[in-house]
Amino acid sequence: MRGISEREKHLPNFTLPELLRIMYESKSIISLSAGEPDFTTPRPLLRYGASIIHKSTHYTPTQGLKELREAICKKLKKENKINAIPENVIVTTGSQEAIFASLLTTTDPKDQVLIPNPGYLAYLPAIELSDGKPISYKLSEENNFQPDPDQIKKLVNKKTKAIIVNSPSNPTGQIYSRKLLEEIAGIAREKNLYILSDEAYERLIYDGEKHVSIASLNGMKEYVISLYTFSKSYAMCGFRVGYVVSPKNLSESIIESSHFLTISPTHISQLMAIKALSLPNRYINRMVRAYNRRRKYLVKRLNEINLITKEPKGAFYAFSNIKYVTKKSSYKFSQDLLKKAKVAVVPGTEFGEYGEGYIRFSYATKLFLIKKALERIEKYLK
Repeated sequence: MRGISEREKHLPNFTLPELLRIMYESKSIISLSAGEPDFTTPRPLLRYGASIIHKSTHYTPTQGLKELREAICKKLKKENKINAIPENVIVTTGSQEAIFASLLTTTDPKDQVLIPNPGYLAYLPAIELSDGKPISYKLSEENNFQPDPDQIKKLVNKKTKAIIVNSPSNPTGQIYSRKLLEEIAGIAREKNLYILSDEAYERLIYDGEKHVSIASLNGMKEYVISLYTFSKSYAMCGFRVGYVVSPKNLSESIIESSHFLTISPTHISQLMAIKALSLPNRYINRMVRAYNRRRKYLVKRLNEINLITKEPKGAFYAFSNIKYVTKKSSYKFSQDLLKKAKVAVVPGTEFGEYGEGYIRFSYATKLFLIKKALERIEKYLK
């Protein structure tokens, strides 16, 4: 029997599936590992979806429904300060496809793409599956998990094609300031690089912070591929709908890549996304208020038990330093929390080698469960 491809063999070996397997086999485990909202999709969207399901049983254009792309352009202008036209918006089956299609369009074999480390775990395999080479730029706790523009500039060479930025960040929950994004934008213009801006958590912001889309900065429209999703802001993970906002010269190629990945986005999901963009802000605000209460409690308690944690300003993650309580690796400590404390977290090394010594907590779960989980962890640490 023939074996698997060399490409597959060289993909990173993530430990998360094994931890998840253990978690799902035990009903007593509290999960603080989720990468999706614990809220149900807003009821108006569910009712609407049920009412139009019979109208959405066929393919749509690969680029997505024009009505949705027009609604997205209005949202981009109002919320992101990006002037886009429907022709440069491509609807995708979640932002994961958006990332992959954008990489297939912009990178040739052996081209280098700079990625945050620790950073979203799908960047590295997506680049490798596109035959590119991921190059890490370090996000350090000492720098509040912010990119260092000087380091990024030093990493750029003739083979560099793009930089991925992610704000608010998964796994750190930190937000990049306008000043920082302007510095990164300057590097992209100077070195003629694309920026893939992953803004999945754009609406989940706390403490009066402001989300800045790098494509909104002066002179960046032709350099930035912006990536969005309905999964986080509207709790629509299961409906799999995201979108790309692309420079004019890339749109047709991204559409072509998307066509051969999925043919078209799900019809009913696109109709529900149109409806989502018309909802009052109270649906998102309700989730943000709940996340904020959980965030404050979680960070306070983690620091009290010496799992030192920088306060996240966005998303629904906290990235905690375990070096003050253990000499174990991130994976071993996470495994022990799972088996002995019955609490599931994600090892920092799932997000890159610079995540060693850290674990990621998700507060996308009910507050009473977070409290119970922290009691278990505190007891285990004693």
